[in-house]
This record gives sequence, structure tokens and C-alpha cells, in this order.
Amino acid sequence: MRLVDLRSDTLTRPTPAMRKAMAEAEVGDDVYGEDPTVNRLEALAAESLGFERALFLPSGTMANQVALLLHLPRGGEVLAPEGAHLYEYELGAPALLAGALVRPLPAPGGRPDLKALEEALRRGPFQAPIGLLALENTHNLAGGRVVPLEVQRRVQDLARARGLPTHLDGARLHNAAVFLGVEAREVARGFTTATVSLSKGLGAPVGSLLLLPKALEAEARRYRKLLGGGWRQAGVLAAAGILALEEGPRHLRRDHEMARALAEGLFRLGLAVDLGAVETNMVYLEVEDPEGFLQGLIPFYANSFVLGHQWNRVCRLRVSGSWARTRHRSATTSIISSRSRKYRLATASFTKGHTRSTGCSSGL
Repeated sequence: MRLVDLRSDTLTRPTPAMRKAMAEAEVGDDVYGEDPTVNRLEALAAESLGFERALFLPSGTMANQVALLLHLPRGGEVLAPEGAHLYEYELGAPALLAGALVRPLPAPGGRPDLKALEEALRRGPFQAPIGLLALENTHNLAGGRVVPLEVQRRVQDLARARGLPTHLDGARLHNAAVFLGVEAREVARGFTTATVSLSKGLGAPVGSLLLLPKALEAEARRYRKLLGGGWRQAGVLAAAGILALEEGPRHLRRDHEMARALAEGLFRLGLAVDLGAVETNMVYLEVEDPEGFLQGLIPFYANSFVLGHQWNRVCRLRVSGSWARTRHRSATTSIISSRSRKYRLATASFTKGHTRSTGCSSGL
């Protein structure tokens, strides 16, 4: 039996086509701007997402932190929705690296409360100066929920009226675009900078992109090098990134459908699932007894297995049997991961020898 670990959509494996492209990639020294495959990836990302420039970085955390360094003076403040990745999961990097404060604002379902934002923008002379407004779309801790474009535009308008830049943590930007039925560039439109992860649902093994104006490119490259992100022959990784951008988005609708099917099935079992919150590739539910809950799933997964994960430990539960086959010869499994009493679930497809996983993530 092959174990499929679905704690996060960061656990995707490169497809055979990606592995072939990586093996055959033309490379150079990217610190000198001489890796042709990296240059091609960056040009493709900038053009497809509507920015003047793009910068290839090892992780979304580094991409976010480079953006904060670009925008914020030391002692400045970034306003972000509560639960934002740059606040919750980047290890205090804004304070350590940029000398910046992050002020989380109310954001029900990941969508910023515009009234609270307007109030936060009213500052006196004895408060930290605001240097940046940030959003996250989709919002991880809100369960992969999508921020509507009209809300994004309103936030941008508020920033513009005060001469402030805006940043989008768009790690799962393409998931938002699929849900909204728009091109990915529409989700990124209007932001000063934006990030996109290649290594989540899009399926590349490594890397994120920082999208930015030409005027900020040289400084962004300097900060990337300062943070240890200067690549050498990174075309090996960029080759997979190109395929992730070109081919990955078309798989996301199926990921969303599978997550929805899982949520509805759990709801029918009487579990506490907010179906209205299931918009992309994440499903949340709450249980009182994590261990008992996992044990109780055994009868329902007699022909597959479940992998359960908690933040303070890992619990693996496997049931003997064969995969449940479909007419497309693909199989599905599920994984429950929890933080305290809140659980997140995901689904995955296992087809033709490789896996694309979907689900929640606190991954960087």
C-alpha cells in the first residue's frame, strides 16, 4: 500500500513531465541573472499575472519578507487580516528582519472588516506609522476562503487615498481565481506587490514568486541575496515552476470539487462542518475527541486508509485493504489534521503513478 500524506497542499510531488523538464533544464548562475530558465519563469509570471517584473525565491515566507522590506520603514506597521500567514506563521520575521509591527485586524472568513480597517487607518502622532496594507487570498486559517474582488478593490482604494502601498499574499492566488471564475491576473490586479506559491496546489517541488514593479526589482534582488536566497543554477527548479504555472491551474477546480464532496460526506455523517465556508481546497470541522474521531473513521474507510496529524504529535492510522477505484483508474483518500480541537481535512487524487494533493496548510 502506498501512503499518501495529505496534511498540506505543500506535499505535492513533481509530475513525470516536471522531472523531465528539470533534468533537461538549461542553467546558468542566477545571482548574475544568467540562468535562462529562471529568466523565462520570471518573464512568464510577470506577463501572465500583470506585473512588470517577477522574482523567483525559495519560499513564500521569504517572498513576503522581501516585500515587507521593500515597503516598510523600521518601526513601521503593516495592517493585515487576523490569521494572516505573515503574522501567524513567519516566526516573527517582520519584527526581526524589517523592524516592523504587524497589526491584525478583524477579518471574518478571511475578509477584512472595512470599517475596522478605516478606523485603524486613523493615526495620531504618537503611534507607529502605517507603511503597508496587506491581504491574503485565499486565506489559509479561514479555511481557504476567498476574498471577493470588490473587497480587495475597496482596500486598495483606502490605501491609495492615503498614499500607502498594498501587498497580496497570494500563495493560493490561483485557487481564488478558479473559485471566482476569473483570470489569475484579476486577483493580483491593483496590488503594489504580490506573492504566488508554485509548490502548493500548482505542484512544483520548490519556490515562490514575488511580483513587483520594475522600480523595485533591483532592491528586491538585493534583499533576496541578503536573506540567503541567491540562487545559482536554479533553472533545475524553475523548469518545474514553468510547468506549474502553465499546467497546474487547470487541476484546481477538481481539487475544489473533491474537497466539497468530502465536506458534504462528513456533514451527512453528522459532523460539525460549515459547508458555507468550503470554497476551495480546504475543509474544517471540530471534534471533541481527536483520537476517538480517528478511530471512528475506520468503518467508513475499510478500503483505504487515513493519516491523522496533530500539531504537537503525529498519529498514523492505517486500515488494510485496496484502493477504491474509479472508472478513471484514480483513487482518493483523506487526511485529517488538527490544531487543538479544530480539524482540517483534504482530499487528493492518485493517478498514473504520481500524486497531486490538496488541502490545508501552515506550510511556508
